[in-house]
Amino acid sequence: MLQSSHVEFWLHGFAVPGRVAELARRAEAWGFAGLLLADSQNLTADIWVELCLAAAATSRLRIGSGVTNPVTRHLAVTASAAATLQRESGGRVSLGIGKGDSALSQIGLDALTVREFEEALETLQGFLRGEEVVLRGGVNSRIRWLAADAAAKVPVHVAATGPRTIAAAARHAEGVDLTVGAEVDRVARGVAIARGAAPAPIQVGVYLNVAVDSDPARARELVRGSVATFARFSAGAADLSAATGRGVSVADSGYETDRHGDAQAGFAQELEDEFIDRFAIAGTPAVVRGRLKEIGACRIDRVIVVPGSLDSDPDTVMRSCDRFAREIIASPEPAARPSGA
Repeated sequence: MLQSSHVEFWLHGFAVPGRVAELARRAEAWGFAGLLLADSQNLTADIWVELCLAAAATSRLRIGSGVTNPVTRHLAVTASAAATLQRESGGRVSLGIGKGDSALSQIGLDALTVREFEEALETLQGFLRGEEVVLRGGVNSRIRWLAADAAAKVPVHVAATGPRTIAAAARHAEGVDLTVGAEVDRVARGVAIARGAAPAPIQVGVYLNVAVDSDPARARELVRGSVATFARFSAGAADLSAATGRGVSVADSGYETDRHGDAQAGFAQELEDEFIDRFAIAGTPAVVRGRLKEIGACRIDRVIVVPGSLDSDPDTVMRSCDRFAREIIASPEPAARPSGA
């Protein structure tokens, strides 16, 4: 279904106690390359605890944050947690990070500026390499146990929307995962910015709100809340079409912090079907397959499937994921590489 045979499929989920280990087992059986968990301490449980359970429940599935931020945990704490899991899982960790969204807004903090975020990325990478870094105030710091450990470094992937953040991420990270929606023109522009700014070959992925259902209306409802979340990231973007701009404005202007990610939130319910059909990939297997094929032509390396909203019925999400696995990942024409092997 994707034009490029090298494209990996990753699954995005939430850190809900009692569910993550089973989700990880299913993701591995379904053929996903990896599982990423959202990091938002007021909305979901601690991701590092849940990612440990996911690692223990699987043998091949890659795991990681999707995404954390540089504020709610010190960068040394994040680097040490990710590196620990990397060792315990046999090298299966991907550290996803962004400027910050709900994890910060829930406790009254603002996201970092692009400049602050780029500085944080440099510091994080230094910690992960076991190097000595200079923190604000002139404090020299390093993770001593990591400096003495020669195991593979944890790769960093940045979730990015705007061109400046994409470029900053490409200069310092191993990967950039675009959060621009499913419109091909926007994805293609993001890919071009990332590859143009990267000093070395870089992995470029895209977060996509995806739901598979024979009834397009049910598919839209499944991702409505997550579409509203991702749409807000594009507020103020200069490259939006008129139709997309209207939807982004609805999601942003009516946003309620305490309803973040909920499909039943008022601002999510106000999103028009046309907008969801443009920004997300929701519908029958044939529709989903066709849209993914268009995305695949943009030279991406991985698709991170966001299959539902925070308040979606878990069984309904699982049915959509199962159909995606059977009718998209397992589709023989053309074959995508689901496991990264």
